[in-house]
Amino acid sequence: MNKNVKLLLIMLLTAVISSGLTLTLAKPETIVQEKEVQQNPDFAKLVDTYEKLEQKYYQRTDKVKMIDGAINGMVESLGDPYSAYMNAEDSKSFNETISSSFEGIGAELQEIDGQVMIVSPIKGSPAEKAGLKPKDKIVKVNGKSVKGKTVNDTVALIRGEKGTAVKIGIERGGSHELEFSITRDEIPIETVYTNVTDDNIGRIQITTFSERTAADFSKAVKDLEEKEVKGIVIDLRQNPGGLMDQAIKMSEMFIPEGKNILQVENKDGSREAYRSENKNPITIPAVVVVDEGTASAGEIMAAALNESADIPLFGEKTFGKGTIQTAEKYKDGSSIKFTIAKWLTPGGTWVHKKGIEPGEKVSLPAYAKLPYLDPSKKLKQGDASKEVKTAQAFLNALGYSTEENGVFDSKMKTAVMNYQKDYKLKQTGTIEKDTTVSMLTSLQELIKKHDTQMNKAIEALKK
Repeated sequence: MNKNVKLLLIMLLTAVISSGLTLTLAKPETIVQEKEVQQNPDFAKLVDTYEKLEQKYYQRTDKVKMIDGAINGMVESLGDPYSAYMNAEDSKSFNETISSSFEGIGAELQEIDGQVMIVSPIKGSPAEKAGLKPKDKIVKVNGKSVKGKTVNDTVALIRGEKGTAVKIGIERGGSHELEFSITRDEIPIETVYTNVTDDNIGRIQITTFSERTAADFSKAVKDLEEKEVKGIVIDLRQNPGGLMDQAIKMSEMFIPEGKNILQVENKDGSREAYRSENKNPITIPAVVVVDEGTASAGEIMAAALNESADIPLFGEKTFGKGTIQTAEKYKDGSSIKFTIAKWLTPGGTWVHKKGIEPGEKVSLPAYAKLPYLDPSKKLKQGDASKEVKTAQAFLNALGYSTEENGVFDSKMKTAVMNYQKDYKLKQTGTIEKDTTVSMLTSLQELIKKHDTQMNKAIEALKK
């Protein structure tokens, strides 16, 4: 066995097991340093296996793949969906998601029980525009099954140059497989969006926590203060998380000095409290809106503001991710992301797999959770299916009355033609292509117009 390769194998294994840790999820800029290592007896079996395969396997072996496979095996043995070994390409993709921009469809993914699932589509992204939703399970990419593939493998298949298309097959609830054709685009990491309502209530939507989010959020709050708004709604819905240090900085803006922002529980069970040092916290009345797509750093901020700044939560139960990851980079560009601790709310609650229940539970209208309608499929009079029933629900929500029985009858055809007439579409009486896309867009606009969660939050600030 080549001495340098053997040393590299031992060095990588040693680095994986004993490298230093940080408590803040950050870009993998910590480089695992090369160092002289002695062969640990625990590695003897692994190294012996490597040597046997290299020397005796009947075909030429790939040293890099073997080393990567060994590290992958160790990480996968943890049974932790949030820990992963990333090759140079995967590491680059991971780095892009928490920094500037990248080219792809714009969705946060994670692996649960061996299936790759969407946590949240990024606001304004091709994924959101196409209709992908939290908890959609990705089963195919460009017609090929992703069963057994990791999140990084799946991301590598989905990523591509701006302007190119990718077909995503997903399972949603109990429905059959749906296929989305999505055109890739440059996904900007603009994470803070602000506006002021007619009632002089400021709204700040935070889509994810990346490197500039805290600075952008601080600027947004100051701008609203200058406009003398009556209150601020912090919208964390569909926020999949990101950098923990950003969530801490943003939470601290509202939390008085000495109060907990969060607690971190280490491997040995010891706890460390992160406390606010802010002597002049923001005093503008505020509320926070959350939903099932609010995860990780989003939950840290929601819990911190609720428990330590008495800011009420509106909406639905959050996702429930209560662990902290760090990333470390090797000189070849690969990196390892692994869980280093649990995070707890200021009061010591671990929300993992449980989520946070808002004090003011508010659901969106039922039509906000209707299944996706596939524009490539044609629905016509005489059809009977779940898709027809979904289309009937769309029509009723949009004000075109029909029975919701799953049967495309003459009454439904009339409703479709009336919709097509009003929206200046060809009056075919069938639902496909342009008509389907128009109905999807109209429903999205209706949901935004009748945002019960946001409206309830605004009403609370107007009192």
